[in-house]
Amino acid sequence: MINTLKFLLPITLLAACAGSNDPRYLISSAPGETVANLRSRSIEVRLVSLPSYAAASDIVAEGEGGALYALGGAQWADDPARGMTAALARGLNQRTGAAAAIEPWPLNSGPDARLDVRVDQVYARADGQFELSGQFAVSSPEGTVREFVKRFDITTPVNGTGPAATADALALALAELARQVSKSL
Repeated sequence: MINTLKFLLPITLLAACAGSNDPRYLISSAPGETVANLRSRSIEVRLVSLPSYAAASDIVAEGEGGALYALGGAQWADDPARGMTAALARGLNQRTGAAAAIEPWPLNSGPDARLDVRVDQVYARADGQFELSGQFAVSSPEGTVREFVKRFDITTPVNGTGPAATADALALALAELARQVSKSL
């Protein structure tokens, strides 16, 4: 009996230490059209600022009564702020051809423009729409582009249910945000 316990104890401890196997979803940006005549050749994308419920790893959606709930143990595969920032940088690079990189700026010469995005709301609504709203600011360390602040209010359809549909709707919303920023530059 004691020998059996000596054998089972390490297995039990390993099972207790093992992490959960919750599904994890990537944060991406859908492809979009190219913007011509961009004045910025380089764009630094600062870490996206998120409300606390969106900064957590759980994927949330609106339930009855307007409360936000985690979707079936599903989580984002990356830190949400970093994942959204990377998706936005990829989207800007694809649309503009400019070198878009996440802060800190990796090159010796500074960027032409710096993008700061502050999100107010980002969740799958109970009405089947995904909401991404807030403001973005473009600054120019070298004065090469016009500086400004703009609000955005983006809704995209959530086609289906569950975390995969929510992740797809977020990708569409981030693609639209990249389009709006590109057009503004």
